Amino acid sequence: MKQYLSLIAVASIALLSACNKSDEPEVVGGPADPMAAQLANAAPVELPPSVKANKQYRCKDNSLIFVDFMSDDKTALLRTEKNGAATSLKAAEAGQPFTAEGGFEVKGAGDDVTITVPGKGAQACHV
Repeated sequence: MKQYLSLIAVASIALLSACNKSDEPEVVGGPADPMAAQLANAAPVELPPSVKANKQYRCKDNSLIFVDFMSDDKTALLRTEKNGAATSLKAAEAGQPFTAEGGFEVKGAGDDVTITVPGKGAQACHV
């Protein structure tokens, strides 16, 4: 019995001596960042605008036009089919008409707009 007690005492002392009682964690550094200077001098990153509103318009000729207005108020994506390819339209300033090469134009951003699509004249469209 005394042998077991002495073995238990030796084992518990060995376990306790393995504990690190340091209050401060040891910080191990790796190699220096090779791009640290470039990142410190880099221009701030600007995220692309998010979708502010997506609207489906019925136009005077009974066609449907799908427009996604972006949060920067200077960009809109126009599609002539629900799952069709989008055409990116830009405005010089917020509140100005959105235009793109080829004759695309959207005037307004509310429920009633005027939309021009190549091959068709400008026509009134509403939600």
